[in-house]
Amino acid sequence: MKSPDSAQTVQILHPAHTITRNNDYLQDMKQSEYCVEASSSLLKFEFHSEGPNGKIRKQVLFKAFDENPDVYNLGFGDVGADGLMNDTIISNNNDSSRILSTVALTILKFYEKRPDAYVFIMGNTPARTRLYRIGICNNLDKVSNDLYIFGLAEENVWELFKRDRPYSAFLIKAKNSTFDL
Repeated sequence: MKSPDSAQTVQILHPAHTITRNNDYLQDMKQSEYCVEASSSLLKFEFHSEGPNGKIRKQVLFKAFDENPDVYNLGFGDVGADGLMNDTIISNNNDSSRILSTVALTILKFYEKRPDAYVFIMGNTPARTRLYRIGICNNLDKVSNDLYIFGLAEENVWELFKRDRPYSAFLIKAKNSTFDL
C-alpha cells in the first residue's frame, strides 16, 4: 500500500465548519465527535480520545492499495510513544461510539478530495469487525444519504449493507461519485 504523505496538518475545528453534505448527520455529530486534525492530503487524521483511561492519541490513515489505487484501506488505532499507529491496542476509554462517529467524519472529509474512491474497512479481529458493524448500524440512517455501504457476506459476495447480517469487511463509496463495483 502507498503511504499517505506527511503534509502539513490543518485543524478541523468542527464538522459543521468543514462539511456541509448532510446537515442532519452533522447536527447529530456536533455533540459526539472529537476535534480532528487532518493532513492537507486528507489521508491522515488525528484526534484524542478522552475517558477514564485519560487522553489517548488516535490516528486514522487512508492508504491506497498498490494493486488498485482507487481503493483505500482505512487503518485506525492508537498512536504509541514511537509515533506509530497501532491497530491492535484496546484502550477501553468508554467512548467507542464517539470514536466511531469521529472516524465516520474522517471518511466524509476524505471524500472531499477523492469522490470516486472506495474505502475498505476490516477489523484485525472478528470482534473488532463486529464493533465496526455495530457502529455502522448505529449511524446507517445518518450516513445513507451520502454513502453506499457494502458488506462482504459469508459467500464472499459484496452486498448493500443490511443490519441483520454478519460481514467480514466493509466497502464504502460516496453517492455523488461514479459507481463501478
